[in-house]
Amino acid sequence: MTDRKRRLSVDLTPLRTSRDFRLVFFSGAVTSFGSFISYVTIPYQVAKLTNDPLMVGLIGVCELAPILIMAFVGGALADYLDRRLLVRGSEAALAAICGILLINSLSDEPHLWLLYVCAFLTAAVAGLQRPAMGAMVPRLVKTEQLPAAMALQSLSMQFAQLIGPSLAGLLIASLDLHWVYLFDLLTFAVSLVLLTMVRAVPPPPAADRPSLNSVVTGLKYAKSRPELLGTYLVDINAMFFGMPSALYPFLAERLGGPQVLGLLYAAPAVGSLLATVGSGWTQRVHRHGLMVIIAAAFWGVGIIGVGLSNWLWLTLFCLAFAGAADMVSGLFRMIIWNQTIPDHLRGRLGGIEMLSYTTGPLLGQLRSGMMARTSLGVGGSIWVGGVLCVAGSLALAAALPKFVRYNGEHGVALKQAADEEWAATAAARTAS
Repeated sequence: MTDRKRRLSVDLTPLRTSRDFRLVFFSGAVTSFGSFISYVTIPYQVAKLTNDPLMVGLIGVCELAPILIMAFVGGALADYLDRRLLVRGSEAALAAICGILLINSLSDEPHLWLLYVCAFLTAAVAGLQRPAMGAMVPRLVKTEQLPAAMALQSLSMQFAQLIGPSLAGLLIASLDLHWVYLFDLLTFAVSLVLLTMVRAVPPPPAADRPSLNSVVTGLKYAKSRPELLGTYLVDINAMFFGMPSALYPFLAERLGGPQVLGLLYAAPAVGSLLATVGSGWTQRVHRHGLMVIIAAAFWGVGIIGVGLSNWLWLTLFCLAFAGAADMVSGLFRMIIWNQTIPDHLRGRLGGIEMLSYTTGPLLGQLRSGMMARTSLGVGGSIWVGGVLCVAGSLALAAALPKFVRYNGEHGVALKQAADEEWAATAAARTAS
């Protein structure tokens, strides 16, 4: 392999050197594959039952409410309990919810309200699981391998997002919906087996008990770090204005029918996959904040193209372009999070991270659904959102100069200092 190819290719070292990371990696890949199928199916089912973009957008509202609370609860628990057990228990709960969706789909008249309830419960359980998962991975690999581990996890997610929605579109067009939910349920079973084999990931020494005060401690730390605030705000802006996924069922009707629905969901993953495969260059870039803002603005450019396009091929190209930009932003955000956050705060900060990357898309679904009901229509709602995304990215660049100037090498040093300070505090508690 030439030096140039080595610099651009994905580093597989974490998979080769860490058994537990391999198990977590493949568990996440399997369950994500199935979950992306349901991610397409639930909005499609709501659209078919209601024929109303706003009703599809309300799924995001149902998911937002529990996340606002459970992300903080999950973060506090992840800093106090065995993170592996928390992840595994949450996975079992998600499988049970998928079983409810399967039973509902077998009914002659599926209950619309039950789809919203399942969306609510899924978001609540995810709020418990994701901070623990995010806090667990840095414990499974060496610090210098974190960028490679993040790229590998992103690559896994992009494969799932690429194949899952595409398969969902084919299944929806040819089979009853209960087969779709059954497939997702089977992937949860495989994931649970793999997670059972992962060794314990105990909390840090002298871990803070879950409490309101411990949550406030995490919020204060996030507020004190401009590089963290920047990642949250830039991502929320991009997803709130530029996430039109609630409109995909209606966009598909205009561009070719249900058989192209999966392609719309999968197209961003194509761009994300290409960006991830060539992510080796990210390890040599230290202006992480600047790259997050540039990539977020390019995401908005891609979404503008989606809204203005009247051809399927152009729409898919613009979605792929947007997906590549979002992946670049995501890679640098994950590097900032994982290289700068002390271990004893990873769970709580993971909860805040989850709020940043979920509230934007969920509220964006509502925004796009509401704007689509106006004279703008589906296309106008999308391209106007893209314009606002670009404008918001530029405004945040002007408002957050420290974030724009942030250098990753300095962030690592700050994390090491915080870890040493916590170790000294834990030793003093033990001695007393």
